[in-house]
Amino acid sequence: MKVDVLTLFPAMFVGPLDESIIKRARAAGLLDLRIHNLRDYAHDRHKTVDDRPFGGGPGMLLKPEPIFEAVEALAREQTRVVLLSPAGRPFNQAIAREMASMEDLLLITGHYEGFDERIRQELADDELSIGDYVLTNGALPAMVVIDTVARLLPGVLGDDQSSHEESFSAGMLEYPQYTRPAEFRSLKVPEVLLSGNHAEIARWRAEQSRSLTEERRPDLL
Repeated sequence: MKVDVLTLFPAMFVGPLDESIIKRARAAGLLDLRIHNLRDYAHDRHKTVDDRPFGGGPGMLLKPEPIFEAVEALAREQTRVVLLSPAGRPFNQAIAREMASMEDLLLITGHYEGFDERIRQELADDELSIGDYVLTNGALPAMVVIDTVARLLPGVLGDDQSSHEESFSAGMLEYPQYTRPAEFRSLKVPEVLLSGNHAEIARWRAEQSRSLTEERRPDLL
C-alpha cells in the first residue's frame, strides 16, 4: 500500500511512524509511506498556505491553491483522497478495513479553522474524524489512521489472525487475557484457560467478550 500525507508539520511524523509495527511494515515494503510539506506547493515568498475567511470570523483557513496543486501532483487515478478534520465521519475499525483494501491513499491534514470548502467539494473522496474533541491539527489523526490501517495489511502482523481477534474487529470488545504465572499475589487465572479444552475456552472467551461489551460499550451491540 502507498500512503502519502500532506501536512504543515512533517517533523511530527518522525518517530511515531519509525517504530514498532509500522517500521517493520515499511522496511518489508508492505507500506510505502511518504510525508509531504504543504508549504512546498505554495510559491509566494512567504510560502503562504492560509488566509482569512470571507465574511469575517476568527482564525484562518487553508487556501485552495497549494492543496489543489499538491493533490494534482501526488494523486494517481486510483488514489483515495481523505481529509482529516472534525467534520468528517467517525473513524472506526470497519472503515480501517475498507481502507486497507485500497492501493493508494492521500491523507490531507487540517489546521487553523479548517479547509476552504472548495477543497472538500472538488478534491476529497472522504473526510474522517477520530473523535469528538479538538486537536491542534490533523497530524495526530493521520497517524492514528495510518497505524490502524497498516496493521490490517497482509503480512504486517506476525499472525494475520491477530487482527481478527482484537477489540472492535468482531464488533465487540476483546475478552480478558492472562499469561504466566497462573497465580500472582493470590490472583488466579480462570481454570478454564488452564484446562486445554479449546471448545470451552472459545465459549468462555465469547461470553466474556459479550459481557465486557455490554458493561463498557453497549452501543456496539
